[in-house]
Amino acid sequence: MGCGTGTLAAWLAGRAAAHVWGVDPSREMLAVARGKVPAGVGLKEGRAEALPFKDGWFERVVMMLVVHHVDRARAFGEIHRVLNEEGRLAIASFAPAQFDEYYLGSYFPSIADVDHARFGTPEQLVRELGDTGFDGIEQHRLEQRVELSRETVLARVRAKHISTFQLIPGDEYAAGLERLERELPSSVESRLHWLVVSASRSSA
Repeated sequence: MGCGTGTLAAWLAGRAAAHVWGVDPSREMLAVARGKVPAGVGLKEGRAEALPFKDGWFERVVMMLVVHHVDRARAFGEIHRVLNEEGRLAIASFAPAQFDEYYLGSYFPSIADVDHARFGTPEQLVRELGDTGFDGIEQHRLEQRVELSRETVLARVRAKHISTFQLIPGDEYAAGLERLERELPSSVESRLHWLVVSASRSSA
């Protein structure tokens, strides 16, 4: 769900004994994905809130860094519809610590508030899943440490690599980028705080 340029779909196709479909609302993203995924991976244009599939069509649905982009109530209702009776949903998102400890937070102070509001809390996510008929809900927290070079960070920020950059004030972005170009050391450590939530489709 929200396959973008197909990176995760390609990874799953190479490692899971499954027929993989990728769904995304962006034709441009899907065009890139078609050149990346192996033969046999289906790609379809569609929104999470109105999935172009039959009831009970899938055994698993995966959403990676997508849940903050969708109308959760409608999207979860649609996912519940297209999963079979033993189906399961897996969501990879960020835990709240990600926004409080984000390595670029001191350069772009609005990011924390914007992303806390967009992503919500784990408790909200669990409640929303339950409200749309899911049960057997599990939460897991993972931490990842990544060393990034100065050049990589600057290239990413200049390209506005996270959607949050589109939501903060333009003058804050410009000032933060100027500070990064002036102050950033040769390498930095990025700590990623992952929240992984899985849930079963309840047949009740």
